[in-house]
Amino acid sequence: MSTGSRKTWEAWARSVPPLACVSTREPCPDPMATATRLARAGLAGQYVVYEADGGVWHFAAGSDVSVTADTGGITARAAGRTWTSRTDGRPLAAFAGALSALRDEDDEGSRGEENAGGRHFYGWAAFELAHLLHADPASAGDRPLLHAMVPSVEVTLSGDSTVVRAVDEAWARKVADLLAEPAAGQPSARDEPVREGTEGIIAVGSAAYGRAVARTVGDIRAGLLEKAVVSRKVPLPAERHPDFPATYLAGRRANTPARSYLLDLGGYRAAGFSPETVLEVGDDGRVSTQPLAGTRALGADPAENERRRAELLSDPKEIHEHAVSVRLAWDEMAAVCSPGSVVVEEYMAVRPRGSVQHLASRVTGRLRPDTGPWDAFASLFPAITATGVSKRAALQTLARHEDGPRGLYGGAVFRGSTGGALDAALVLRTLIGTGDEAWLRAGAGVTAQSSPEREIEETCEKLRSVAPYLRFSAD
Repeated sequence: MSTGSRKTWEAWARSVPPLACVSTREPCPDPMATATRLARAGLAGQYVVYEADGGVWHFAAGSDVSVTADTGGITARAAGRTWTSRTDGRPLAAFAGALSALRDEDDEGSRGEENAGGRHFYGWAAFELAHLLHADPASAGDRPLLHAMVPSVEVTLSGDSTVVRAVDEAWARKVADLLAEPAAGQPSARDEPVREGTEGIIAVGSAAYGRAVARTVGDIRAGLLEKAVVSRKVPLPAERHPDFPATYLAGRRANTPARSYLLDLGGYRAAGFSPETVLEVGDDGRVSTQPLAGTRALGADPAENERRRAELLSDPKEIHEHAVSVRLAWDEMAAVCSPGSVVVEEYMAVRPRGSVQHLASRVTGRLRPDTGPWDAFASLFPAITATGVSKRAALQTLARHEDGPRGLYGGAVFRGSTGGALDAALVLRTLIGTGDEAWLRAGAGVTAQSSPEREIEETCEKLRSVAPYLRFSAD
């Protein structure tokens, strides 16, 4: 980072207020519903609900402090002021540099014990960032690629307690009042999914998708690549307006995600149930990634689910698809981890994820002293299970065969800290909206053994994790 940029971000960081007001309350009986209720309250211009590991929900809101980066420039806001700098085609490096200035402020001790472990930030990375990291920079486009918010208020909801952190007493009182309100009128766990029209929704675009799969199989058999995760976009009717909080709550009740999120942040709205993480980095430098590849449906019949599970574990196409994903994940981890520290802790387990079951593995390692969480993010993003093998060739293939940019789909929603932690969920099984448009999207791993019919059905199986739980506004 240049001297000029460093001074820019130091000035920005000094303008970011600490979360000086901290209080601990009794645990809420339903953290998921409480986090959703806080999101619906409209406390600020931006909010995120992020479900972390272990059944902990985080709610964060604010509109004053943010960082946004694209291929050409980066913009940071705080205290009513704006700071800008060039990215010179390296938006992730500029983005990480800006956030590191917050860490430097923490290191000076100005934040106090109320923020031990550092300040948290919440954000997203668009899939097109991948083209800058691994393929053709010209394909990255001119839209924002990274966005993060530093919240004015953050609420952590667990089975043990409810912790509220706020920049001042006014914010703390707003949240305290909401937490004290009864939860009347919230959708309940007994609500049945709205299944009317689900199959019609998920069938949109399937014929064109089958043709894209066939073209991709041709590329693979021609030796251009080993695997590509080809996806299709399913637009929702323009006359219907999704209720994102209600969709999130209904869908989360029925899903078994690795992470989930609900957000209105940096121009995107989303309600999603991520089956895997792109990466998890702890304050101690331990890093892991969780590739899932290989899919079968998961329904209400235990015997049929077991039959499909056995089929999944013995299908040559699914095993090959999974093995090449784990191999590349290992290589990407080894690029940023200490020699000898990378191991496969779990290999080809079967994990339930809503309407499907996946082959799952976990690769772990320990970051080298000269690398940090954003170096690991740059190596692992986007998840291999959302791109293909090799990543460069797969990205080129997707640019040829998919219709338009993916945007948030296949990217990441993340929660991080200035202390070095970073938890990034892969954006799949997600309702996405921007402006007046809303859509679903799903993909399947295409290999030389793929058939268009099977890959179409796999996308339908995945879409059934979200489509039956769509809720719409009354207007």
